Amino acid sequence: MSRIGKRPITIPQGVKAEKKDTAIFVEGPKGKLNYNLPTGISFEIKDKQIVITRSGNDKKQKSFHGLARALIANMIKGVTEGFTKELEIVGVGFKAQILGKKLVLNLGFTHPIEYNIPESITMEVPIPTKVIIKGFDKQLVGEVASEIRDYYRPEPYKGKGVRYAGEYVRKKVGKTVA
Repeated sequence: MSRIGKRPITIPQGVKAEKKDTAIFVEGPKGKLNYNLPTGISFEIKDKQIVITRSGNDKKQKSFHGLARALIANMIKGVTEGFTKELEIVGVGFKAQILGKKLVLNLGFTHPIEYNIPESITMEVPIPTKVIIKGFDKQLVGEVASEIRDYYRPEPYKGKGVRYAGEYVRKKVGKTVA
């Protein structure tokens, strides 16, 4: 069996998990999530624990076994604690601000970039060069952070751009004058 897949997931206090056919529905203080399990993967809820099992032993089912367990564990963590990603903006005149339900980025282009914030995501801009993305769906939080980062990826010569907090950007040597 998969080392990750065979570990049971404990359901914390205040979280409700339901089974409907091959889908799991998780509801907690932060929100509701659901996931349809792949074919051959099943689960049981007993004694405040979720145990994931697989029907076969082929390579595809082995890989889906660990994946399903990890996704369900992330769902439970998301509805209780939530997930956070931080972005840093580096560059002269580069800044971010929130106007209503939009994140407005000034990244040195001729026009500001307006990003519509999804419903289940909250954003904070404590200082104009830092964006904090929070939400209960780990995949959506990462996707939103990636989309914002893609507007201006960190470039290797001056290091300007949008980067994850703590991300190291390897710098290159520029042209030299002869």
